[in-house]
Amino acid sequence: MTADILKGGFANAPVDAAHAFRAAMNVMARPGTIEVLNGAEPPAPVSVAAGTLLLTLCDPDTPLHLAGDYDCEAVRSWISFHIGAPIVAAERAMFALGKWEALAPGTRFAIGTPEYPDRSATLIVEQAELDQDGMSLRGPGIKDCASMSLPEAEAFQMNATLFPLGLDFFFTSGEQVSALPRTTKVEVA
Repeated sequence: MTADILKGGFANAPVDAAHAFRAAMNVMARPGTIEVLNGAEPPAPVSVAAGTLLLTLCDPDTPLHLAGDYDCEAVRSWISFHIGAPIVAAERAMFALGKWEALAPGTRFAIGTPEYPDRSATLIVEQAELDQDGMSLRGPGIKDCASMSLPEAEAFQMNATLFPLGLDFFFTSGEQVSALPRTTKVEVA
């Protein structure tokens, strides 16, 4: 085990996790908003916000899928030491981390069942930047209309038609996080 693996966890785990959980729930409840999310220092290529989400939302009982460049020894070792989450194939994941292209196709991930719609995957999509311009968003948590830059429209439109089943999404970049729950309707602006 290298010393780098030991770095990057929360300085004050109970307080840092509580702040991070609140920020994560705020963006999920208000699609299109962007909040600062920090506390973790994960290895590259994982952003601070994505690493903080992993420390907050995952544990040894949370199957995690790493897609593309995120499935590397440094990230696996960091997750193993700080979280203990098992790394699994996309089909078995409760959470997944990667860039949009590496996570595709989204149909590989669990969307829940009619009896247990909560048994679906949440994808943490790393982006170069987060912006409140782009696609129009409507639905719960949005007063009239919100805007958000998304990697594409069709996948999110299809996902919304599956409700109450479907995937939920966090988008991360640097220390920023935003979210798109399955309840949100996406329209091209």
